[in-house]
Amino acid sequence: MRKKLLLVFPLLFLTGLFSCHVGSQKKDIESKRPSAMLSVEGYVVRPSLLIETIEVSGTLKPFEETVLMPEVGGRVVLANLPEGKFVKKGTLLVKLFDGELQAQLKKAQTQLQLAEQTEKRQGELLKVSGISQFDYDQTVFQVNSIKDDIELLNVQIGKTELVAPFDGVIGLKNISVGAQVTTATSLVTIRNINRLKIDFSVPEKYSREIIPGKKILYTVEGDTLQYDAEVIATEEGIESTTRNLKVRAVDTHPTPSLKPGSFARVLMELNQHPNALMVPTQAIIMQARGKKIIVARNGKAEFIPVKTGIRKESTIEILNGIHSGDTVVITGIVFLKPNSDLKFSKVIK
Repeated sequence: MRKKLLLVFPLLFLTGLFSCHVGSQKKDIESKRPSAMLSVEGYVVRPSLLIETIEVSGTLKPFEETVLMPEVGGRVVLANLPEGKFVKKGTLLVKLFDGELQAQLKKAQTQLQLAEQTEKRQGELLKVSGISQFDYDQTVFQVNSIKDDIELLNVQIGKTELVAPFDGVIGLKNISVGAQVTTATSLVTIRNINRLKIDFSVPEKYSREIIPGKKILYTVEGDTLQYDAEVIATEEGIESTTRNLKVRAVDTHPTPSLKPGSFARVLMELNQHPNALMVPTQAIIMQARGKKIIVARNGKAEFIPVKTGIRKESTIEILNGIHSGDTVVITGIVFLKPNSDLKFSKVIK
């Protein structure tokens, strides 16, 4: 039994050596065999004009808008509120009952007439020393006091009248003649829509590009037309919660179809890059520590680390790593390895 075991072990050892030798020969043959050439599509990089733009959401607002409320409470005796109609600044819109104040005003005016006549007579007497200076001064004081009372009554009567603060369009009224109102009652809203404001926000990194006078384009839902406006102001600080800058633009010639409160898409041009190198977005290989693209160099696939810039709908800017005239692989990139042989079925120039 021991002799048989001694014979088996050498045989097993020789068999293992032969298998290893055959396996190494196969590997050497495979390594020397030319790799299969993969057919891919390419894109020739050329400099082009790149316009950097951003698109953000905004809101249309009337240039002026005010909810009209009375300064005093009372009963409405006039409601000149033509809904949806244009009114001029200073137009009387609402009048409250002021009968008591008018009676007080009439009484004060009568007292003023009597006091002025007395002051006139005493002035003649003072010239001939028929009255003391003190008595005359008392009469003058009384005249001035009545005039102050009349002025106060006129102010109180003015508070019963509500006039249009600016040229605008009247909204839907909330009161009618005979209604009892207080200082908290909302009567109607008036809006100046001859000009429209567009309020929107932009990310902090673009804040230096936004200055008064900058032109913007915007669209609204349900309308394919583009409208233009001009930036008039920005907030002086960045919002700490959103890191955005609030911006306000004005459209000085809005069309009647544009309504305040509408959602707007704002398109703004920032910078122009005349010699930007753009490649299709599918050429980018995303990796944990950066991005790469495959460039054809001497018929081989070379993986180049790149830094990207502005992204458009179907292309992206390459800031470094490639040059004008390079051919970038845009299909089959998941099957390629460094130094793989390339065969282009189509090259886009």
